[in-house]
Amino acid sequence: MTSAATPHTTSADLLVLHALRCAGFSGPARLAEVTGLTAEDVESELIDLAVDGLVTRTPGEFEGWGLSEAGRGAGAERIAAELDATGTRPTAERAHEGFMELNPELLDLCTAWQLRPVDGVRTLNDHTDPGYDARVLDLFTDLDQRLEAVCADLSANLVRFRRYRVRLSGALGRARSGALEEVADGTSSYHAVWAQLHEDLLATLGVPRY
Repeated sequence: MTSAATPHTTSADLLVLHALRCAGFSGPARLAEVTGLTAEDVESELIDLAVDGLVTRTPGEFEGWGLSEAGRGAGAERIAAELDATGTRPTAERAHEGFMELNPELLDLCTAWQLRPVDGVRTLNDHTDPGYDARVLDLFTDLDQRLEAVCADLSANLVRFRRYRVRLSGALGRARSGALEEVADGTSSYHAVWAQLHEDLLATLGVPRY
């Protein structure tokens, strides 16, 4: 059952700082998609964070922003403080446990999407069998619904986690509309957003990946 606690909204500067922690080196447009902020607001927060020495900008053809060592430490401290101040650590721990139960299934579905059995042999999926693709997408949708249930309490308490629901549903919707790369390729794909949620849960709880 979803908690009745008052939802906590993360400050814009911490949203941007934490997004760089979870999504990695990014430009303002991608950070806007991750955080739900406007690109203009993201730019403003990045400039302020850079003044404080928490982020750095790399110019050139692949221009983008990343965390400094100070930014990585400050972000971790502030996210941990937010978790404890809101009393949501047990909720985050339950969400992480539930997520890890679903994670192997996500990996299997990504494999099923990329490799299709032909005469008993797994072959690169060329997406010429719409029935097969539709069946796999149905399985993704079922998994997505179970993930929503796993993260419901956490999203109800920490508003920033609600953004994953928007992004994951959006990726599936685009895939069903023909943008097949939105399943497992590119930074806006279902797999990419799932990986960011995984990283977010680990970073929020201070759990090392390995």
